[in-house]
Amino acid sequence: MKAYDLSEIDILVVEDNWIMRTLLSTVLNGLGAPHPRVASDGKHGLAEIALKVPDLVITDWEMAPMDGIEFVRHVRDARASSCPTVPIIMLTAHSDEAKVLEARDAGVTEFLTKPFTTNAVYQRIVRVIEQPRAFVRSGDYFGPDRRRKVEEFSGTERRHADPDVVMLGDEETTEEPGDSGQPPANLSRGQGKA
Repeated sequence: MKAYDLSEIDILVVEDNWIMRTLLSTVLNGLGAPHPRVASDGKHGLAEIALKVPDLVITDWEMAPMDGIEFVRHVRDARASSCPTVPIIMLTAHSDEAKVLEARDAGVTEFLTKPFTTNAVYQRIVRVIEQPRAFVRSGDYFGPDRRRKVEEFSGTERRHADPDVVMLGDEETTEEPGDSGQPPANLSRGQGKA
């Protein structure tokens, strides 16, 4: 694993528990991120984003008055958000499959359960840097591509060489613009310096 200089990455921590906020800030300091910004709930997190768009967000789930899932949905709302493609790491004690899927479907980029280790936090940050996920719009979902594996498929419903054409049997159909799974060319991602 490559070591990254995190000193220039603007990280926003959204966590209601001041002990956990302090612990996570200390961990990030130890990893080289000297000044993570903090917010005590999703509502305050949105206010911090309005002041300055972060390069990375780490958020808790259980918060009031706005929890982490509602916060993520607001951030991913491309019509209203200033940073709908910002990487978001959900850090929570919820680890059952239903909660992981709910977080994924809300638009989180990575998922990390409490209690956490410094190494686990660093690995999620590195994954965001080294394996950025394309953003997709599908129905009412906008966020990171939820598929983790790229699978080779040789059946009749395979993608044609043209990413805007889907092969359905012997027929070709054209996908809607922006549905190709590729991030828009004008969007930038906050990534660490090597």
